[in-house]
Amino acid sequence: MRFIGNVLWLLLGGLMSGFGWLIAGLLWYITIVGIPVGLQCFKLASLSFCPYGKEYAYQGGAGSFLLNVVWFLVSGLELALGNFLLGCLLCVTIVGIPFGKQFFKIARLALSPFGAVIYRAY
Repeated sequence: MRFIGNVLWLLLGGLMSGFGWLIAGLLWYITIVGIPVGLQCFKLASLSFCPYGKEYAYQGGAGSFLLNVVWFLVSGLELALGNFLLGCLLCVTIVGIPFGKQFFKIARLALSPFGAVIYRAY
């Protein structure tokens, strides 16, 4: 089921979402200061390419909290809101609900990615 879900996800918008995060990560990597932000964009890109069968958990401390506050103020709110709205649009139809739930998962992670670890759910 995960394989079919990921293939459909890629065909119906996941490919664009993943490449968007990948390009954002590469742009952040241009500056030395932006490398930690670029790493978080790559983390979100990996989740955007194949979200089915992946979950995440927070394992960060005070440093992750402070970086998440800066991320939230600079761009996290806008990115999370965009993914949330895409999820709401997909949940209008019954067929789109599973895809909308994946956008909600990405929106939660886009809100505070520092300290989050993505793992494969079995």
